[in-house]
Order: sequence, then C-alpha cells, then structure tokens
Amino acid sequence: MTIDLRSDTVTKPSKAMLEAMMHAKVGDDVFREDETVNQLETHIAKMFGKQTALFFPSGTMANQTAIKLHTSPGDQVICDKYAHIYNYESGGAAFNSGVSCKLIDGERGMFTAQQVLDVINPEAYYYSPSRLVEIENTANRGGGSCWDFNEILKIKNVCVENKLGFHLDGARLWNALVEKNETTEQYGKVFDTISVCFSKGLGCPVGSVLVGDETIMKNAIRIRKVFGGNMRQAGYLAAAALYALDSNIDRLVDDHNKAREIGQMLSELSIIKTVEPIETNIVIFELNTDVNEKAFIRKLSEKNVHIIGMGTNKLRIVTHLDYTDAMHEKFLEILKNLIV
Repeated sequence: MTIDLRSDTVTKPSKAMLEAMMHAKVGDDVFREDETVNQLETHIAKMFGKQTALFFPSGTMANQTAIKLHTSPGDQVICDKYAHIYNYESGGAAFNSGVSCKLIDGERGMFTAQQVLDVINPEAYYYSPSRLVEIENTANRGGGSCWDFNEILKIKNVCVENKLGFHLDGARLWNALVEKNETTEQYGKVFDTISVCFSKGLGCPVGSVLVGDETIMKNAIRIRKVFGGNMRQAGYLAAAALYALDSNIDRLVDDHNKAREIGQMLSELSIIKTVEPIETNIVIFELNTDVNEKAFIRKLSEKNVHIIGMGTNKLRIVTHLDYTDAMHEKFLEILKNLIV
C-alpha cells in the first residue's frame, strides 16, 4: 500500500470519470466547436453569475491571464506574502505582465481591508500604480485556511473606492465552499475574475477555468493563445470537470475530517513542535529542533508514505479522494509508532 500525501494533485481519474471522458462530444476548441468545453464554460459562468468563462490547461495560466487582463506593464499587484502567484508561478507576474507585487504580511495567507489600504501606492509618478488586489482561498501555505467572507466584502469596498481590480485564485475554493457553507454566487458578486481548479480536490487529471464578466474577459482567449494554452479536442478534459462538479464536491468534507484526525495524532507526538490550525485538507506541522526533517521524511518513505517538506523543519500533508479509509487507518498507526 503506497500512501501519497504530497498533494491533492496526485489523484488519478476514477473509472466513472474515465467513462465520462470517453463519451465526451468533442470538436476543435480553437474554432470554439468543442461541445463539452462550451458546456463546461457555460456551466461555470452560470454557477458564479458571470457572463464569460474560459477553460485553461492549468491554474497558473488562468491566474497569469487574469493578471494580464487587469494590469499594464509597470503596475503593481497587491497580494499576501504567501500568495501562489508570487511564490509558485515562476515569476510569471513579472515575466508575462511586467508587474511587481506588493506583499502584505498577513496571517496564514490572509489579510485585512485595512492592510490593503495601508499598501496602496500614492498617485505620484515615481510610484508603481496599484491596480489589482489578489487573494487565494483556500490559502495553500496558510494550511488550507479559509477567508472570512465579511473581510472579503470589506476588501471589495476598498477596491471599488480605489479603482482596483479584484481577483480570486480559487484553486481550492471548492474546499472553502464546503467548509464554510458558502456559494459560488456569493463569490461571483464580489470578484472581477475568479480562477477555479479541477485537478486538486475534485480529482481531475487537468484543467482550470477563469470566469468574469464580458468586458474584463474580452481578451482572455487571445492571451491564452499567446501563452500557448489553446487546445483542440479538449472536451475529454472538460468532461472530467463536469463529472467532478456533479460527483466530487460534497465528499470534500471527508478529506477535511481525515486531515483533522491526522493533525490530532501529530499533536500527540513528542517529536512535533506545533501543528497549524486545520480547516480543510492541508496539514502543516513543525518538527522539534532536534528532529531532522529529511530523516523524518525518509522514515515515512520507508513505510511507503510520502509527504512533502517545506524547509525549516516544516512539513505538509494533503488529503484527497484517492486517500482511502484503509490508508488513513494505516497512516495513523504508522504515525503512532514512528521512531525517528
């Protein structure tokens, strides 16, 4: 039994998902003739109460397209210091859009409306113009943390008053919706653009969608082409996303419960210094200073358990739909008896 908890991106399509993919009606999406892609885009746009949605091969490309839609070279994007667009998109904001990032020192990947106000640049010509506020929900490096929607509304007011765009990196938004009992419509009313991913918690092999109103999304398909993201018979992938939307959202609560049980077990181990608060499917914990991070990972690997190190003795565990009940019981037993 191999237990892979490095990320929720390691999942493989189920038999039912593969069946849906194989029966997809496809066409050339560059000509906008793929029925299943068109169906997915229409469905997502309706879910969020937006006019337009566009299918992308990755969440990074969807986010990078959003940044380019909102900004011009020399502008500045306001985001958290842990933001995916800053840390894990290969400097794409600078490379693709020529923008800089103003980093907010938030709490577990989240910040306040007041903090946004405090970092908006003055209008003097020698400052980079502030143009876009970006948030990530759930916040990956925040341990799958969920934003307070009331704070999001306050940030929206700041954006409106200061003529700033508002983009949501919703790679794991599905987890937040389930955990907080919120809706896609709520988020669609607040954000100018939203990216959502299907290859994480929903278990698809590939795919994200960027959604927004017609005006802001006007050039999205051209930018996707510039980035090399146009696809042909992409309906096979879109069919997986449609299946996941119907079948894999409600079950996310199981991943959250397993993550909390793992966190509880970790907190009882003498070799663990701290376990960060767990809201969804991500567990971040820190080893005691006398415990070697690489040795800890190696010991688990020897037992066919795979997790990821974050440096400075911090590690990450991510639960997902391919992490079964049997694996969960086995992993808890391994942790209980682990000697490093």
